[in-house]
Amino acid sequence: MNFELNDQQLAIQEAINKICAAFGDNYWLERDNDGQFPEEFVKAITDGGWLGIAMPEAYGGAGLGITEAAILAHTIARSGAGMSGASSIHLNLFGPNPIAVFGTDEQKKRLLPPLIAGQDRACFGVTEPDVGLNTTRLKTRAVRDGDHYVINGRKMWTTTAQTANKILLIVRTTDIEDCVKPTDGMTLFYTDLNRDQIEVRLIDKMGRKAVDTNALFIDDLIVPVEDRIGEEGEGWKCLLHGLNPERILIASEAVGLGQVALERASRYARERVVFDRTIGKNQGIQHPLAVNWMELEAAQLMVFKAASLYDAGRSCGAEANAAKYLAAEAAHRACHRAVMTHGGMGYAKEFHVERYLREIMIPMIAPISQELIKSFISEQVLGQEKSY
Repeated sequence: MNFELNDQQLAIQEAINKICAAFGDNYWLERDNDGQFPEEFVKAITDGGWLGIAMPEAYGGAGLGITEAAILAHTIARSGAGMSGASSIHLNLFGPNPIAVFGTDEQKKRLLPPLIAGQDRACFGVTEPDVGLNTTRLKTRAVRDGDHYVINGRKMWTTTAQTANKILLIVRTTDIEDCVKPTDGMTLFYTDLNRDQIEVRLIDKMGRKAVDTNALFIDDLIVPVEDRIGEEGEGWKCLLHGLNPERILIASEAVGLGQVALERASRYARERVVFDRTIGKNQGIQHPLAVNWMELEAAQLMVFKAASLYDAGRSCGAEANAAKYLAAEAAHRACHRAVMTHGGMGYAKEFHVERYLREIMIPMIAPISQELIKSFISEQVLGQEKSY
């Protein structure tokens, strides 16, 4: 068992740090204020060839694993870019996984290279207004009509839909009442985000203003059969190859955000003098920061365990969910402590930690709630009865 990054992984970390160094705290403060999408940052990541880090080499990717993608995402968040930086490329790191695993050779050749090259930008249409986390009850429906499907419905919390030209979309093709299992009868598509049939409505939100989140209204969207990923009715199985990597990546980003918050708090504690002594000399300041460090380190280990299991082709549902839970909790406490360590200045935007606290609420809530993770572990790992 080796807890050290190998030479290749260290090289990834160093290369991403160099890119991030050109986008300092002021850049992300400006994006937080003006809400402009960080196009310059995304272009720098794309030009470096990093969007395809976990995609097959045959289609222009690097052929590496979710472990390496997690290192990339963690490095971005830890640079101070936080969720604003990580979310701007987040979907392109894990979203194409169902295509890479279940797509036909024709689909891979047609769909993956433009994503990897940054020519296409995708969004993820899963959550719905009246469904929430109960994905099997989704109501967006696709009806086959010859060589295409007609899709109608609504999606919520769809990130980057303002600028995306593609959408990974899961819908029902068979009513749940006619299925043997609730997870049957769902189908996955990767298709054009046709704005003549999809209205994209911006959701104003608490943090990460630069990376848009939206409500989608889908009316008679025509999708060719060749844009279906996998077989009809097997969308849930395909989607899982995006969901577990998503949990791993967002956990890695949360750890990075918690660590940069802790770094800022520690520096401030060493420099801030009150009553003729640095505040870091007080155990009331230093002990909580020490606990933050330990919790973040432990969470990061679970991130790497989950990523290594996924890359080995092994079951990682429990570990991916646990990583997301532990990372979000540890990072939330670190971001909160960073604000409190700064005192009044923690409330000021110029010290950045208030932005971190707003942004860490994303991993606390999405892509799955902390409470549902506890239920999942209770049932799937500990053998308890379903509680909902």
